[in-house]
Amino acid sequence: MTDRHSTDPAAVADAEELGEARRRLAEAQEQVVAALVAGAELPRGFDPERMRVQASSLVAKRRGIVARIRPDAAAAAGPDLPAEFAAYARSRSEPPPNYRTDADDFAAWLRERGRMPDPPPKPRWWSRFLP
Repeated sequence: MTDRHSTDPAAVADAEELGEARRRLAEAQEQVVAALVAGAELPRGFDPERMRVQASSLVAKRRGIVARIRPDAAAAAGPDLPAEFAAYARSRSEPPPNYRTDADDFAAWLRERGRMPDPPPKPRWWSRFLP
């Protein structure tokens, strides 16, 4: 009968190997994401042309969603929207955490470049009571 608390060296080695494999996989995934969304160096073994096409597709998807969330920003960029959004996306080291933030950040980016007017000031709550 074996003691439940004894450690099987093979099981420990397998668990350590599995942990190391998971760490390497997570690192490789981070490199792929960084290459796709932030223009980082491609991981070894990836086709540069396919990665370029995929990165371009992801930027186009973000641009479409941002244009739906902030049509004012899309209108301000006008026919330059694809080029403006691509430049904005390249200027970031990583994409924002959600599409609303991405849309607001793009609007701010356009505003900084004089492509979009400042938003009108929000009315104060007491202004409803003024004649």
